[in-house]
Amino acid sequence: MAKEKDEKLNYRQELQKLKAEGPRTLYLLWGKEDYLREQYLTQLKALCIPEGESGFNYKRFDGPELTANALRQAVDALPFLADHTFIELRDIDLNKLKEAQEITAVLSELPAYCTVCFVQNAEYEPDGRLKLIRAIRDKGCDLKFTQQGQGALIDWIARRFAAHGKRIDFEASQRLIFISGDLMNRLIPEIDKIANYVKDEKVTVKDVEAVAHHIPEAQVFELTDLLAQKQVSAAMNTLSELLAENEYDPIFLLAVLGSQMRRLYCARLAIEHDLGASYVSECCGIKFNFIATKLIQSARSFTKDQLKNAVRICAETDMQMKSSGGDSRELLKNAVLAIALEAADAKR
Repeated sequence: MAKEKDEKLNYRQELQKLKAEGPRTLYLLWGKEDYLREQYLTQLKALCIPEGESGFNYKRFDGPELTANALRQAVDALPFLADHTFIELRDIDLNKLKEAQEITAVLSELPAYCTVCFVQNAEYEPDGRLKLIRAIRDKGCDLKFTQQGQGALIDWIARRFAAHGKRIDFEASQRLIFISGDLMNRLIPEIDKIANYVKDEKVTVKDVEAVAHHIPEAQVFELTDLLAQKQVSAAMNTLSELLAENEYDPIFLLAVLGSQMRRLYCARLAIEHDLGASYVSECCGIKFNFIATKLIQSARSFTKDQLKNAVRICAETDMQMKSSGGDSRELLKNAVLAIALEAADAKR
């Protein structure tokens, strides 16, 4: 499948455009930032069907239940005591539709009173080579809801805390993003937990550390930091905690570790060639410069050869996990110990 270019969506601009120009007849809403996707969908519905979903002018189809005939009937239904109808199509794999040609024909002649909206889950990615996808993009509005940039996300975090009567400083907001990720739906319960935990008005880094859920990427980052500091026992304890949770498969954790070692290797090359955090962000696909800066700081404790060997160890362990039938948990532990031995090498 052809990969889509990951351009950051200006959500506020798209919302202003919707309110100024009104709804179009066809939409494709997709992307990992499902919170913003649902917020946009709510605004779109409010314009199309002010009476809400309970009225006669709203139809919804989910997954495999969509047929060209059913869609045609819904499109042809005139608005009842209103100006508009709205058809919501949820989690329908446009890349594998059996009646793609027939549905394309329906979408090519939508009446002005009808809005058809395809709403995809966070993992979906449209195949732009397909005629149906090209038709949707030609006739309608294709919006990919991406994670927001640092400024927009930190402002949003501050507003969420303010709704709880709390104030969070910039450093604590950065730490929350680092620990819990940059997806809004993932951050909302963490913000609620922290706000309920903190008794004072101000939320600090210490409060975030105490309450927020650590995603595996953050825990592996901390693990490699411990290896850089030659704190092998602490690093192994962090790994043991990850494995004890039974939430993550060792193969997945190894993939996260391998990705982290490759990022550190890139950061080490940036150090040696006098390149900055922006270069590391671009090469590694990192959205926030403060994370790239942290990578560079950590990479200073390794040599280029140590990181190159660490990447090799991860690749070889991945091959062993998938081909030898050995104990994946033990193989992961051995890989971390091998990387620890590389980091303990006194040569610089």
